[in-house]
Amino acid sequence: MMRRRTLRRDQDGATLVEFGFVAPILAFTVMGLFDLGYQMYVSSVVEGSVHQAARTATVGGVTGGQIEQQVRDQLFVFSKNAQIDVTQKSYQEFTDVRKPEKIVTDTAPFGEYNVGDCYEDANGNGRYDTDRGRGGFGSAEDVVDYEVSIRYPRLFPMAGLLGWSQDAEIKRSTLLRNQPFAARTTGVVVKC
Repeated sequence: MMRRRTLRRDQDGATLVEFGFVAPILAFTVMGLFDLGYQMYVSSVVEGSVHQAARTATVGGVTGGQIEQQVRDQLFVFSKNAQIDVTQKSYQEFTDVRKPEKIVTDTAPFGEYNVGDCYEDANGNGRYDTDRGRGGFGSAEDVVDYEVSIRYPRLFPMAGLLGWSQDAEIKRSTLLRNQPFAARTTGVVVKC
């Protein structure tokens, strides 16, 4: 009986038990904060690389491959285990960006493309598209949409325990108008 009473009153080791309850929560919080901070850092680097690539391309004299390589060089630190995608689409005007090609003659059901509808083939590929952009960075005075996407493994393997994906993905884009470094070509073909 004496031992039980002594054991009930004994508080040695209580701090250790309390720390055992708090430690996992603290560890998850710290790892989550580090992961979030790293993601913000990667986001900033991707944002800078897409802006630098766009500024380089707007003055002309470079190829799409050179622009893509410039972005990959800037993201080299993350590219060991990362998937990097660089896309460039050009448009005639800012109002055209990420818009479908214009339907000129519309048949039922109205408001969507149907076989037999006539449309303005803005990108010149001979088929109706939900994005009228052309691949590459266009010609003089075109508006170019530069998009960089990077997918990389998270810093800590605990992401799955929190319901997160094991990979983080960051996408950044910017729009710039090319310099008037050559004569602008215009003209849209209507296809039926």
